[in-house]
Amino acid sequence: MMGVCRGEALAKTFHRSLIRSKQVMSGALVLLGVCTVGCDAQEVIPPVGSVGMPTHQAVQAPPVPMSGRSLLWVALQPYLGQGTTSSRSAPSLRLISAGHQPLLLKDARGDVQRAPVITITWRLVALEEPLQLSRQVAGPFASFESAEQVASQWRELGVAAVVAHPSEWEVWAPQGVQPLPGVDIRLWQGIVSTAVQPVIQGDSGDRSLVGPIQIDAPDGLSWKGGVYLGPFQLQVDAYGSWTLVEHVPLERYLEGVVPHEIGAGAPSAALAAQTVLARTWALANSHRFALDGYHLCSDTQCQVYSDPRQASFGVRQAIVSTAGKVLSWKEQPINAVYHASNGGVMAAGSEAWSMESVPYLRAQLDGSVGWVDRFLLPLTERVVVKSLLDNADGAYGQGHPRFRWTRTLTAEQLKQALRLVAPSLSMPQRLTVLERGPSGRVLSLEIRDEGHQPPVVLRLDGIRRHLRQLPSTLFVVEEVGVGVWQLSGGGFGHGAGLSQAGAVDLARRGWTTEQILSHYYPGTTYGPLPEMKDAP
Repeated sequence: MMGVCRGEALAKTFHRSLIRSKQVMSGALVLLGVCTVGCDAQEVIPPVGSVGMPTHQAVQAPPVPMSGRSLLWVALQPYLGQGTTSSRSAPSLRLISAGHQPLLLKDARGDVQRAPVITITWRLVALEEPLQLSRQVAGPFASFESAEQVASQWRELGVAAVVAHPSEWEVWAPQGVQPLPGVDIRLWQGIVSTAVQPVIQGDSGDRSLVGPIQIDAPDGLSWKGGVYLGPFQLQVDAYGSWTLVEHVPLERYLEGVVPHEIGAGAPSAALAAQTVLARTWALANSHRFALDGYHLCSDTQCQVYSDPRQASFGVRQAIVSTAGKVLSWKEQPINAVYHASNGGVMAAGSEAWSMESVPYLRAQLDGSVGWVDRFLLPLTERVVVKSLLDNADGAYGQGHPRFRWTRTLTAEQLKQALRLVAPSLSMPQRLTVLERGPSGRVLSLEIRDEGHQPPVVLRLDGIRRHLRQLPSTLFVVEEVGVGVWQLSGGGFGHGAGLSQAGAVDLARRGWTTEQILSHYYPGTTYGPLPEMKDAP
């Protein structure tokens, strides 16, 4: 692994801005078991709050995954123990060996437990020294990408801003620093006096554990219908709870990702393209859960990661044939976003999230010469977008079931969808597209009610976050009745980067993996990074 002690200056500088931390949740903060690891571990940078008051409790980071032989720290189950009180325990954690050999559990004190089934419960304990915290909180944001953009703006001003995910994406910064223009901020202060402690059940009674807790499973761990090889670690997170983390080699991680993203039956060139993107995305986004001391989650907030044994021969062959290869720009892994279907036109990255424009994520028609010649970018006029949506001849990936779609929204549905962001909204009367991006996607959507309340304006990924019944933001709106609107659209997902349906279509047309990747990420370089040339 390439950690701080091996002189990876760039990675060290990058990760210094991504402070590992802990936060209050429901009056409890886990301070037990702060991880102490070896030379490859990232150093801890103490958070700074108002008048010396911390924003959070810092914890140690996982190693920086820049080598082809890196281990990714992937969360199989976050928020364990959350909701524990002095009178009630959160649901227990049940760990089961997938074979005949027992699990081996060892905590930070050296306490050892061997058993085919290990059950961990939780208790609330008082801290000897209460901790006072204070911070500015921005958000919630619809995505990590939008939160990271705000955090980056603060960091450019020298502010130790971090991205958190207590339930939704937020940005935390010290109190007393200058707020960012146009960003809503709320102040938070609290005193943490309790912590959640794991407890193991044994023949001789219950005993408390000190983290980090190491778990080895010689025959694998039976988990959510699959088998995972590990090793595993139970560690504190940023929200008063714990996380079960698997330390999984990068290439094995791909076995658990690729089948669930594009499908194991995709043509070989499309499978290989998806494999390269999954590898690239994992490396470029390994800081996503920096605050919690691990790299990636295993659900849709990252890449879906499940039982690696489900990988078909074709998937394994795609992993081997592309071993160590990524897409890069300026010798760094790109933000390799991808989606199911783009509806015939790629989105720029800035149409999907509040992010700086990058040349490899740009608006571009996705189809044959005839399709490309039929329309002229930018597609900012409703009539042009409707014309595109009424056509499909020549577009790549049109076999996807949501390549074209129609949804009906009522005023009541809009009110319910917006109840958290606009609780004072009475009954929506008007639904208006205010702005479109160059690919025709809706950048801002206005909802006005029957009263005199200010209109609600949803922007970018906020549209997808609140109106989850919409497959994409490539649509036109038509009022079909009083308080009833019909939305006709195309594609499934944010539309930036590779269209999985398009990649499958192009592979069946005889395109190579490199041609597919170059088409969807123009100007990028395909191959190993200098740091990854030791990949197997």
